[in-house]
Amino acid sequence: MDQQMKFSAIRAKQSKDHSVVSFPARASEILEIASIDRISRDQDGKIKGFQRPQIALHINEIRDYLSQDDAVLPNPIVLAFTEAVEVTEIDGKLVEFTIDISKGAPGLVVDGQQRLTALSGIPGKDFEVFVSALICKDEEELRKQFILINNTKPLPKSLIYELLPEVGGLPERLSSRSLAAKLIEMLNYQEGSALKGQINQHTNPDGVLGDYSIQKLIMNSLSDGACREMMSDDDGMEKCLSLVSEFFFAVQQTFPEAWHDHTVKTSRLLHGAGLISMGYVMEFLYFRDNAKTRGDFLNGLKPFEGRLPWTKGEWVFEENETRPWNSIQNLNRDIQLLASYLTRELKRHSNQKIVPLQTA
Repeated sequence: MDQQMKFSAIRAKQSKDHSVVSFPARASEILEIASIDRISRDQDGKIKGFQRPQIALHINEIRDYLSQDDAVLPNPIVLAFTEAVEVTEIDGKLVEFTIDISKGAPGLVVDGQQRLTALSGIPGKDFEVFVSALICKDEEELRKQFILINNTKPLPKSLIYELLPEVGGLPERLSSRSLAAKLIEMLNYQEGSALKGQINQHTNPDGVLGDYSIQKLIMNSLSDGACREMMSDDDGMEKCLSLVSEFFFAVQQTFPEAWHDHTVKTSRLLHGAGLISMGYVMEFLYFRDNAKTRGDFLNGLKPFEGRLPWTKGEWVFEENETRPWNSIQNLNRDIQLLASYLTRELKRHSNQKIVPLQTA
């Protein structure tokens, strides 16, 4: 059995560190040399793969079109390889592209998984598509190319953000989020975290808390808050992780009836507006009381016990503004309104003597 596949290809002169070749191939041939490696996590919580989940409706629409006799598909399928390939020059830009498939498909589909899946599901269709193959030096470079290629398209931003901790050398607008994304990963998958398994991500679709809301909370702190102060230390990442986790241990203990067995629709504490606003409470208690442990935060949150309408009732803000509990939306104005109210209430109780709580 031949364990190599060869294609006549054209090589484009681009980066001196990469080889880029293009050639026509059928879907069955592409699936012999590359796989669609969808994003997941291993038992240790480390990210694997990077593709978004299949979108059935989109795939069916593409398949219906490609089933027609006059169908064309000029958009290429983009593959990436880190090993088991060889490019041999034939004449100028014309090359022979050889792939060793003795250990399985060595390539990964970087772009075009919906088109490829649709085409592979049409029996007897002898239809070729163009393939652009990129040879990367390692797995990190492969992920980087996936992000850069797909970031201009309507991919879920949460998928892009979840991949960021695995990649370096990205544009500033993406790398600035990488630290927050890493902290979210640790909060969601590290043993002992108050939010373990509770943040909704592509690798954890059962999570209740919005990853963007937690990311916004962390980025606020990294920009001008406690985490920014902590990150100057050698163990700043661990300190920031501990701060956020300890705070949410205290939040869950202070508002159990608004946290457990709720969703973002049934509790404004789990809603984006509530989470981001509580981030300002965390900052307030950190700078006022030097709060860092759940005991510190429990003491600081004590004035709120039984008083906040997270799941029913009304918010009574300043200037006689009253709002139903579920009218607070994930808008800047509402977040600032709620955050100001919460910190203002804490200031009003700052002179009260509170007996320290004992925690396990």
